[in-house]
Amino acid sequence: MTTTALTGNNDRPWTNPDAKPQIVIEGVTKTFGAVTAVDNVSLGIYQSEMFALVGASGCGKTTLLRMLAGFERQSGGHIRIDGIEMSEVPPHERPVNMMFQSYALFPHMTVESNVGYGLRRLPLKHAERKRRIEQALEMVQLGSLAQRKPHQLSGGQRQRVALARALIRQPKVLLLDEPLSALDKKLREQTQFELMDLQCKVGITFVVVTHDQDEAMALASRIAVMDRGRVIQVGTPSEIYEFPSCRFVADFVGTTNLFQGSVTAVEPGLVTVHCPETGGDILVDDVGRFVPGQRVWVALRPEKIRLSKQPPGEERINVLRGVVWELGYLGKCSTYQVKLATGKLVTALGQNVRRTSQWTIDWSDEVYMSWQADAAVILQS
Repeated sequence: MTTTALTGNNDRPWTNPDAKPQIVIEGVTKTFGAVTAVDNVSLGIYQSEMFALVGASGCGKTTLLRMLAGFERQSGGHIRIDGIEMSEVPPHERPVNMMFQSYALFPHMTVESNVGYGLRRLPLKHAERKRRIEQALEMVQLGSLAQRKPHQLSGGQRQRVALARALIRQPKVLLLDEPLSALDKKLREQTQFELMDLQCKVGITFVVVTHDQDEAMALASRIAVMDRGRVIQVGTPSEIYEFPSCRFVADFVGTTNLFQGSVTAVEPGLVTVHCPETGGDILVDDVGRFVPGQRVWVALRPEKIRLSKQPPGEERINVLRGVVWELGYLGKCSTYQVKLATGKLVTALGQNVRRTSQWTIDWSDEVYMSWQADAAVILQS
């Protein structure tokens, strides 16, 4: 297997106009009768990327993955891998393999037999077949469990068996449909790092479908956010989270506060938005994309807000006052729902940096919420 992988900030082929994508999805559409599941999607995915497709159930992400695998044929458009058109290539001849959400392990077979199942059609000698099975099992740290049956394994171990089986044919592209959804939270977080390490070692392209935004943020080099069959935005996790292109992306990825208003003033690098929901103006850093009178949304992440019982210093440009309406203790942090005089609820997140069982800010406390102008983003829709 190749060992080239995207490992650092300099490995960003999508920023290089001369770089060619390994996978080209061009104007792809898929209809089922009168229903359009995938609507004119175009994407470029580069070699060794961990690329994630995210969106709510029914947005078309799994249908797009199945078209890459060849299990569904597109109604229109083109799919090319390494420059080769895939439309007429059957699934078993494509340079891809797919790991299914259910894992689809054979219950009557051992771990070793399940992993080696994908080699059954290849003209390999017994010694080579055995070597590749052993190599695949060691890669996922299951060599000692080769003779067990699936029912004798934990959920995480079954997931790794399915992964080894998908990788054993050494595909150019591995497709993963909700690969971690069957695992509990702690195991899922641990397995995310194992999956990233494995992808770095084998160096092949991973395309992951997930509805879990946190999972996509942790795993992917880039993310495509889908809604109703269309790709709404493509970017790195930090681009998607910090600079959403529209209200849908801001609201779907993570938690955000959205304030509707209209632009009242535009200065160099600074926009004033009057928001009736906050009872005043919000100042936002911007590069002059907006004009006075324009209707906009201001998106503000909860962790960008600082809470205090005393009025903040002048360095905090935006200040709102309200009462703690709801409070949730999450261990490492606490989440606050603060009710403004207008009735608007604003979510703020506070890190629990001190080891204490006492609340510094409690229910019904009057608090100040403050943030700098560069903490929020203005959205047109």
